[in-house]
Amino acid sequence: MSTVIKTDGLTKRFPRVTALDQLTVEVRPGVVGLVGSNGAGKSTLIKILLGLAPATAGTGEVLGLDIATEGPAIRELVGYMPEHDCLPPDVSATEFVVHMARMAGLPAAAARERTADTLRHVGLYEERYRPMGGYSTGMKQRVKLAQALVHDPKLVLLDEPTNGLDPVGRDDMLALIRRVYTDFGISVLVTTHLLGELERTCDHLVVIDGGRLLRSSSTASFTEATQLLAVEVTDHPDDLTLDADAAVRERLTAAGLSVRPDSSRVLLVDIRDDETYDIVRDTVADLGLGLVRLEQRRHRVAEIFTDEVPATDEVPAAEAAPTIDNNALTGGTADVTAS
Repeated sequence: MSTVIKTDGLTKRFPRVTALDQLTVEVRPGVVGLVGSNGAGKSTLIKILLGLAPATAGTGEVLGLDIATEGPAIRELVGYMPEHDCLPPDVSATEFVVHMARMAGLPAAAARERTADTLRHVGLYEERYRPMGGYSTGMKQRVKLAQALVHDPKLVLLDEPTNGLDPVGRDDMLALIRRVYTDFGISVLVTTHLLGELERTCDHLVVIDGGRLLRSSSTASFTEATQLLAVEVTDHPDDLTLDADAAVRERLTAAGLSVRPDSSRVLLVDIRDDETYDIVRDTVADLGLGLVRLEQRRHRVAEIFTDEVPATDEVPAAEAAPTIDNNALTGGTADVTAS
């Protein structure tokens, strides 16, 4: 299938707010991040795609099925992991996931077999008979992922799957999400407001804000290398009165390079040519300092929401919102292709 999700002018208005505003996007198989701040319209879009809420205007398809008229058929083929805690505390993970598998139409024996396999995949096999009320947040998130996968869907929609998790838990969840596609061929649309975590998980990103499409392209295009060197040095081992960062900045500026601080101990140096690396290295050595970091800086997804660093896509300036980087916006139809 060439596309798993397709919308054309999709709009959702509530009495006092427009949650989606003429959203036109195509999502192809792979792991795709739906990125935006809280209130950007991500959860509303998921509910409309599942046929659980009607759109005010526009059209959409999921796996080739019309979202306005074929909601039940869509839900048979799609797994959904909701954002909020929705698990009955006095029920075990096995009982719950088996129930969800039966609700999806699996026979009893197949439901039990699939449940065991799925709970093993998400790392809950040993804990599967415990009541879920005693589960940690990370374990509850894994149960929600398991019930979304148990009926072997073609696509899963994951709404803020790392909410409430510590850094280790987030990394584990993101690894599981990646394996959903690489190991089982199930396409994933995952929403989050934590932009950095999807840079290493998703093939492509769709960024929305206020219900409008801001940009849609491969993750690699978001995080391509800049023409900046990140430089970090140690203090002088014998002269603790020396301001090492200031000394490096002064020397590099005198050598004709443009330098500015990025954080308390990191300097950003414009790459003039290949000689820039040699100038930085020799400067640090001449000052008797140690070099902690010398690397070409990469763009971050978060920069699309700032006016500090322009993105590479060419877009109409008229599409810009006041707080968003004009150069990062794209209008019209977005085509997302995951490798």
